[in-house]
Amino acid sequence: MKIGERGQVTIPKKLREKYGLQKNVEVEFIQDADGLLLKKRVSGEHPVDRLVGIIEPPFGLSVDEYIEEIRGR
Repeated sequence: MKIGERGQVTIPKKLREKYGLQKNVEVEFIQDADGLLLKKRVSGEHPVDRLVGIIEPPFGLSVDEYIEEIRGR
C-alpha cells in the first residue's frame, strides 16, 4: 500500500467491512513508540442516551398511570 500524492491511503475492503469503516465514519490516529494506529472514533454517548427524559407523559401522570390510561383501564 502506498500513500497517495495528497496523503490519502486506501483501506482494503475486507478490513473496512471487518471493522465497520464506512463512508463518513470518523477515525483518529494514535501515535506510539512503534508508529501510528488508526482507530475508529467512538463517541462517549449512545444516541439513545440523548433522548432519555425528553418525552414526558401528558397531564402530569406517572408512566404507569399513562400506560393504564391509554390502554383504557
